[in-house]
Amino acid sequence: MAVACLIYQKHRIQPFTSPDKVFVEMTSLREKMAAYGFESNENYDYIVRCLQNSPDPIIRCLNIEGDGGRRKTAFANALAHALETEHILYHDFTQEEPVTQSAVVRITDDDEGKEEPPIVLFDRIMSDVCAFSEAEKTILILDQLHAADFKEHIRIYRFLTEREWRYGDAVFYANRKNLLVFLVSEEPLYHSLQKNSFKVWIAGPSGSRVPYRPADFKLDADAEPLLNALYQLFEKLSIFPTFSEYKKIIFDIQHNVHCADDLKASIYGWTEAMDNNRLMSEQTHAAILEVMPEVEAFIGIDEDLELTEKHVPGL
Repeated sequence: MAVACLIYQKHRIQPFTSPDKVFVEMTSLREKMAAYGFESNENYDYIVRCLQNSPDPIIRCLNIEGDGGRRKTAFANALAHALETEHILYHDFTQEEPVTQSAVVRITDDDEGKEEPPIVLFDRIMSDVCAFSEAEKTILILDQLHAADFKEHIRIYRFLTEREWRYGDAVFYANRKNLLVFLVSEEPLYHSLQKNSFKVWIAGPSGSRVPYRPADFKLDADAEPLLNALYQLFEKLSIFPTFSEYKKIIFDIQHNVHCADDLKASIYGWTEAMDNNRLMSEQTHAAILEVMPEVEAFIGIDEDLELTEKHVPGL
């Protein structure tokens, strides 16, 4: 099967330039979240607007659902940072409780004292959340909530509705105006928590289709056929790369790709959703070969270049 090994032509960028300098910088919420470790083709501006403008008097809460794995956690962390919050507090209900000693409480100097059990980590975090929210923007992320005792679900529900956290005889008050709560669970939430939170679904890495244009990557209009060919290729492979994944693949085409197997390696290397078994199939190799004429036209193949036979079944 004939595959052209490419040489320097019009769209090869010389000298070598970092991809960060080649492409446009974007400052949308989606791009801010990508900078903090969560990238998606989905736009979450509307979700945030609904959450922040909730008319209910309770503490605003986001119920983050989605496929299994820690992608939901990555979303919560990235969104909290993208919103430029002063304080972000995180608690994972699967983590082990740190070993702490009991405290001895004395009312007077002559009092022998009463031994009090140590405050558990969850209660310490909740009291800190209330304190920080008094004057500054605060986000609380409660992760792996399915691992928590059911009584903790009830306590969280009461915290949202009553805007106060109780531990023993102590009561801590939260400022609704400054506080958001993100809940992450691998199982459905307690019914009352669901009814008092805004729900969002976080899909897997291969999300919505985005028909990127040359201007998105600071490319000339003659790159349109290449982007169209890549879009059709990704549809056949049932993967839809994010902006940064597209950016890296195009960067490789400009600098590193010399044949179909190189392009295959770049797609697998940079695209989170690409499955290795699908990558190695004859159908995938044939689909990538169909794109190569547009790759060659984009780069600009020397008219006198002889095509060489090259087919490597595996990487």
